[in-house]
Amino acid sequence: MRRLAGRVALVTGAARGQGRAHALRLAEEGADLVLLDVCDAVGALGYPPSTPDDLAETVALAEAAGAGVVARQADVRALDAVEAAVAAGTDRFGRLDVVVANAGISAWGRLWEITPEQWQAVLDVNLTGVWHTLRATIPAMIDAGHGGSIVTISSVAGLKALPGQAHYSASKHGLFGLTRTAALELAPYGIRANSVHPWAVETAMAHDDDLTALLRAERHYLRSFAQVLDEPRVAAPRDIADAVVWLASDESRTVTGVALPVDLGSTTV
Repeated sequence: MRRLAGRVALVTGAARGQGRAHALRLAEEGADLVLLDVCDAVGALGYPPSTPDDLAETVALAEAAGAGVVARQADVRALDAVEAAVAAGTDRFGRLDVVVANAGISAWGRLWEITPEQWQAVLDVNLTGVWHTLRATIPAMIDAGHGGSIVTISSVAGLKALPGQAHYSASKHGLFGLTRTAALELAPYGIRANSVHPWAVETAMAHDDDLTALLRAERHYLRSFAQVLDEPRVAAPRDIADAVVWLASDESRTVTGVALPVDLGSTTV
């Protein structure tokens, strides 16, 4: 029997990359899905944004895997948009069991050269956006009365400092604390909360022109980007999604408040 049969999972940032991988793995394990993505530019980033066509492709792939899907183009920075998507999902499926707060953006620059607009955009999406996601979904999970699992997608930058990413690292460290607080507050309702901390993953974010330029200018920053495993050098989105499915399933029923590195050993060096 599939591990998530009969359950409903919400995934933010679902149009492509890690978000798409999470959605498809959850669908493969039997979950119906509520999918959100902004599908538009969020600030000036060094990589292209997702598009409505990307989200439509994720929906088609998930439906082909057997999932029922509710999809909305929604910005996690807007609480009302997230609440509307949650309402649409619970109206159709009648419950919510799993939340994967995946939406996030990355930007690069030395901390004294980051613009106020870049700082605010990264914090608004990566931290406030996750709080919006939890605020909108937790009441539905409590009301359903089935317990459940919340998985936030942080980063190695949420466990150790990385140069050129003051705003990103601050947001992901904050996400770690937010998730641990959720684990404490939600335990009486049978809802677990854990964070996943990837390293390099083969997504659009990994091909950021601003990162390339920064490392050319500051070669010594490379010391902070070491990892233990030589192969793979870069994780596939499915590698992270496999960890998410485990945390979403009953196989991890004794696990909450944990920061799970899926990081090629980068937090050990």
